[in-house]
Amino acid sequence: MKIRFQIMPLVAMVALLSACEKDNYTEPKSMLSGKIVYKGEPVGVEAGQVRLQLWQPGFGKLAAIDAPISQEGTYSAILFDGNYKLVFPANRGPFKTIVKDAAAKDTLFVKLAGNQALDVEVMPYYMIRTPQFSGGESKVNASIKLEKILTGTEGKDIERVSLYVNKTDFVARATNVAVTDIPGADIKDLNAINLTANVPALSPAQNYVFARVGVKIKDVEDMVFSPVQKVNL
Repeated sequence: MKIRFQIMPLVAMVALLSACEKDNYTEPKSMLSGKIVYKGEPVGVEAGQVRLQLWQPGFGKLAAIDAPISQEGTYSAILFDGNYKLVFPANRGPFKTIVKDAAAKDTLFVKLAGNQALDVEVMPYYMIRTPQFSGGESKVNASIKLEKILTGTEGKDIERVSLYVNKTDFVARATNVAVTDIPGADIKDLNAINLTANVPALSPAQNYVFARVGVKIKDVEDMVFSPVQKVNL
């Protein structure tokens, strides 16, 4: 019994010291943030579907830190100061990454020391231009123009153009109350694309909705989107 009572306080003390050491670890405090852009213009995507990966070499087993990209094309991550490599996972995003040189390829390098803003330039397959929305009689109308950015062997055709409508300003394939699609084969003029979605009865009732247009590119999982717009019904 004496041995038991001598050991237990020692075990408790070791556990307490171990817990104190964990509590004393410093937390990351520096924010890296920015936008995914084409010539400085944000590229809209589907919330949570596209992400940047940040790697910090030299700290044992490597594991990527994910920085999800918002539907407005912004990202942010709280990190420790240090050197990082920024990459997109392979074949993700409605764009191609920019290869800087043969050695670095499309990897971005950043030395983080305090908060820092860094926009990431990409080459989208298409950009949505002059989106306009109107509403009335339980309908949402949208008109857009499409600019094809990547052409030639790098270019891809349009699979469909979709108008998404939702009760809140989170508008996407998985979060909508109404959607209208136009197959790419039916689009005759990229400068005159019009869509109309019928809005069902909403509960609780509201006299407005939020809408955005998305473009699905053939053989590309992620869509490019217009900014979200509030539309009065």
